[in-house]
Amino acid sequence: MPIVHPSARIAATAILGTTAEVGAGAEIGDFSVIEDDVRIGPRCKIGPHVVVKRWTSMGEDNEVSAGAVLGSNPLDRAFRGERSYLRIGRGNKIREHFTISRGTAPESETIIGDDNFIMTSGHIAHDCRIGNGTVIASCTLISGHVHIEDRAFVSGGIGVQQHLRIGELAIVGGMTRVNQDVTPYLMHAGPTMAVHGLNLVGLRRAGLTDAEIAKIRAAYRTLFRSALPMEQALAKVEAEVDGPHVRHMVEFIRSSKRGVCRRRGRERGRA
Repeated sequence: MPIVHPSARIAATAILGTTAEVGAGAEIGDFSVIEDDVRIGPRCKIGPHVVVKRWTSMGEDNEVSAGAVLGSNPLDRAFRGERSYLRIGRGNKIREHFTISRGTAPESETIIGDDNFIMTSGHIAHDCRIGNGTVIASCTLISGHVHIEDRAFVSGGIGVQQHLRIGELAIVGGMTRVNQDVTPYLMHAGPTMAVHGLNLVGLRRAGLTDAEIAKIRAAYRTLFRSALPMEQALAKVEAEVDGPHVRHMVEFIRSSKRGVCRRRGRERGRA
């Protein structure tokens, strides 16, 4: 029999697997299916017609809206049906008709962190790593092995190529494709993923000081607005600008395997 806390509320039409676990104060809506080996944390709200597939776990206070499918088999021809996982943290909002796959290889995992807002009708593929506090807007398709760092904003209608990274507090404009890594703290938009300056709104909302933003701006101008080759620009930034955010930018770019989006776009505001 499933393990259901006495304070949980399960709709009469919902179906629970025999080894499912439902935590205190959780709610499971009409016609939802919670398969075997699933753990639903305390105070989670699972809407109607949601399917949570086997080997999925979620922490407390998540909200999952109608028609979402979590822990689906990966869309990967290499998948052979072995056990793998989807692990979801706490405080996430996953809206209608979004799908998230578990890992491909045996015992691999897709990881969704905490406090993310994942909007409607999109997909996060196998083996992705989504950080904390991100926004992933509607109709966005994220391919396998993508890493999205904390507080990044991914706008709607975007396709992200596999094995790429979107950096901390970066913002990607809508209706475009991401085919190189997206540098932290910057704005990228358009069919060529041009760089349009700093994500000033996001940086200020995150509590960065004017001094910290000034350092990021100085690094940005050297890396993306000068005529220096990237390696020389990185060396110049390392010699002239310090601070944890600048170091993260430099390390992010140096560790990129597919290069970063660098094409120049028109700056907005005081970037």
